[in-house]
Amino acid sequence: MKKLLTVIALSAALPALAAQLTIVNFGGANGNAQKKAFYEPFDKATGIKIVPVEYNGEQAKIKAMVDTKNVSWDVVEVESPDVARGCDEGLFERMDWSKVGPKSDFVPAAVTDCGVGIFVWSTVLAYDGTKLKTAPTSWADFWDVKKFPGKRGMRKGARYNLEFALMADGVKPVDVYKVLATKEGADRAFKKLTELKPNIQWWEAGAQPPQFLVAGDVAMSTVYNGRIDAANREGRNLKISWTGGIYDLDYWVIPQGTPNKAEAMKFIAFASSPQAQADYAKNIAYGPTNNKALAALSPAVLADLPTSPANAKTALQFNVKFWTDQGEQLEKRFASWAAQ
Repeated sequence: MKKLLTVIALSAALPALAAQLTIVNFGGANGNAQKKAFYEPFDKATGIKIVPVEYNGEQAKIKAMVDTKNVSWDVVEVESPDVARGCDEGLFERMDWSKVGPKSDFVPAAVTDCGVGIFVWSTVLAYDGTKLKTAPTSWADFWDVKKFPGKRGMRKGARYNLEFALMADGVKPVDVYKVLATKEGADRAFKKLTELKPNIQWWEAGAQPPQFLVAGDVAMSTVYNGRIDAANREGRNLKISWTGGIYDLDYWVIPQGTPNKAEAMKFIAFASSPQAQADYAKNIAYGPTNNKALAALSPAVLADLPTSPANAKTALQFNVKFWTDQGEQLEKRFASWAAQ
């Protein structure tokens, strides 16, 4: 009896290990790359099974879980505008960076109070190399339907398109947000978009631009660079012009109140390690946030990443603060403009 009580006491003192973690991502090629680089190796190393769930970034779902104290998601991939907002609203746990790694190892934008940057991705200009023999090299070329006849694929929304319009109109990447923050700058961006409007074919899902290009529906399209990489791995010949691409990060967050916080932190630390980050970049052309991963990548892999020096030299970092402050009114204006 005494021995049994001792066993029970010891069992009670031991932390309960989570048999599984529910990790939420955006699916597609990114979800597949995460499975190979993060989920399967983490499961093998720890015995903790990963249950992947796909979503479209609905913060309302996280808020409902947190508000009702019924949190079933342990780690969630979110886009940059949602990290600070969710942190301010108390939806996410504070990130324990002492468990993740030295902040100095990471690109500065990857380090936030409630989130850890997973990868750097870019919205770029792309075209089909088998159909377009002369390569477009700028957003001015994207707007030039005489030199490059055909439709243009663009994401249906204000974000990115207003920046691209200003660059097409001669604004340097470094000045884009300074100009766009003024009434005159916003008017200028919409005026430039209006020039191209008869030639635009809108897309709303990331999988659509490569499909449009391959089918010949559009001559060029804005696109997430990882989607081009995924298409080319299936034998396509899609090309990217990196000039004036807009780069951004996705982040890991932990919903406030998950019972598996310790294991969630272990997973994030694992996925943020140089080896896991390098393995991820080998599976999809998104840049590592841990700079130490770069040494493990071949020149061929580096050449396709938004973070490689050649591709990043004219890139523009997505300005989260600008879109948090002005995004709502610009998106409303875009919606009414698009409906005209």
